[in-house]
Amino acid sequence: MNIDEAIKQLREAKKREFNQSIDLVVNLKNIDLKRPENKFAKRVVLPNGRGKEVAVCIIGEKGDIGKADIESFERDKKAAKKFAKKYEFYLCEAPLMPLVGKVLGRYLAPKGKMPEILLPGRSPEAMVNELKKSIRLRLRDAPTIQTIVGNEAMNDNEIKENAERALEEIKKALPQKVGIKNAYIKTTMGKPLKIGV
Repeated sequence: MNIDEAIKQLREAKKREFNQSIDLVVNLKNIDLKRPENKFAKRVVLPNGRGKEVAVCIIGEKGDIGKADIESFERDKKAAKKFAKKYEFYLCEAPLMPLVGKVLGRYLAPKGKMPEILLPGRSPEAMVNELKKSIRLRLRDAPTIQTIVGNEAMNDNEIKENAERALEEIKKALPQKVGIKNAYIKTTMGKPLKIGV
């Protein structure tokens, strides 16, 4: 079925007490994940955002946390782990990147959350707004990529545009000869519905 039909069917499923996320699940074929060059992580800006608030942290002099806070995480591993879970995306002033890598790298890197550099001349607000509309596509240990493409409060067209953008970016990122075996769209609690790719 196409994405339009799948979204329509998702709408007809049992309603839940909360606003469910809508996910895209893509299974791959012909991929050897023992080879590091076949793994990837990339950030993609969705045309219509995720439909929910995304937490972004700015690390820097005028940011949410500064150098002293980062240094304090060296002595408090529990706080460092908590900090790594608290935000979806991180932006960092360039001079602090080595310190962030040294202190927080072990907590952020495995989650694909290492900070992006705050670009000089670019407004931090613009970068934060872009991140709030972004998702992270990651291919690591299993031949499957799962990502959020919206939620039930969004209209069908917004969800469809987001899902198409995510699919397009996955296809671009895949190594040569690797194909998409199948793709599904699903709500948090719902059954996956197969869509044509």
